Amino acid sequence: MELAFTKCHGSGNDFALVDARDPTLAAIDWAPVARLVCDRAGPVGADGILLLTAGDDDHAFGMRVINADGSEPESCLNGLRCIGRAGLDALVLDSARVKLKTSTAQVARQPELAPGVVTIQTIAGPASADPADVGLHVDAAVIDAAIPGLPNPRAFTALAMPNPHLITFVDKIDVAELTALGEWCEGRPALLADRANVSFCETRPDGLFVHTFERGVGLTNACGTAMGGATHAAGLTGRVPFGQEITVHNPGGRVRIMASGPGGGDRVTIAGNATFEYDAVVEIDTDKIGPLRITRDRGGEVAAWASVTR
Repeated sequence: MELAFTKCHGSGNDFALVDARDPTLAAIDWAPVARLVCDRAGPVGADGILLLTAGDDDHAFGMRVINADGSEPESCLNGLRCIGRAGLDALVLDSARVKLKTSTAQVARQPELAPGVVTIQTIAGPASADPADVGLHVDAAVIDAAIPGLPNPRAFTALAMPNPHLITFVDKIDVAELTALGEWCEGRPALLADRANVSFCETRPDGLFVHTFERGVGLTNACGTAMGGATHAAGLTGRVPFGQEITVHNPGGRVRIMASGPGGGDRVTIAGNATFEYDAVVEIDTDKIGPLRITRDRGGEVAAWASVTR
C-alpha cells in the first residue's frame, strides 16, 4: 500500500496525518501501520497517526488517533488542531464541529500565534473528575490528594479529558520520577487497568509548564489534553482562576488555554500551532516500510515555528 500523508505537529507533538475520508481507507487496520510509521528508527517517526475521517449530519468531519503502539485514545488535542486545519482547508471553512471517538469538539481558525505560524483554536471537554470516567478504581473523585495504591505519594488530580489523566503540581519537574510513574501506569495495574497519561506541572508567572508521559507514546514534547487537563486542575485547586486565558509551556513550545470551569460546562479552549512540515508518500508492506518520498516541502512553516521555540 502506498500511503500519502502530511507530517505535522502541534507543540512538537508530531504525527503523520492521513486523509482517510475515502471508505476504503477508513476500513484499514491502522494499528500495525501506526507501529511501522511511528517507529523513530524508520523513515518517518511520530507520536501517532491522525486520520481525517468523513463527517455526518452533525459534524463537518471527524478524527481518529492511532498511537505509536497501535492503541486508539479517546482524543488528542494537539492532533485535533492539525486535523482541524486539514479539514477546514479541505472543506474551505473557518470553523467546524468535529466528531471524536467518544465526544465532539469545535475547531476554528485564529490569528497567528507568531508570524508564519498557522494557529487553530479547539474547544473540547467537558473535563470530568468522576473516577469511572478516568478509569481509576477509587471510591471518590481525587482532587489534589494522594491516591491510595499509586507508587508515588504526591497529591494528584485525576481527570478525564475524555482520555484519563493524573496531574500533579511540583516545584521542579523530575523527569526520571515522571517516567517511572508513567511506565508503572503502562503496565495496566488494577488501579488503572486502561492506563493513564501522567503530567508533572510547574506554575509560572504567565501560566504553567507541563511535561507529560503519554499513554501509548511515552515522554512527549506535548500532550494537548494534558495541557487542557492541567489548566482545569489548576482552576479546581485555586492555582489559576477559571475563565482566565494563560500560556501553557511544554518541551515542544507553548499554547494559549482557558479553562471555563463549572460555569462554562467544564470545557477547555486551546489555541496553538498546527504546523505542516512536509507532504510525502511511503510504501507499507505488512511488516516493513519503504523509503520516504517527499512530495512537498513546507520548510517555511518549520522555520516559523522554530522562531517561537528558540
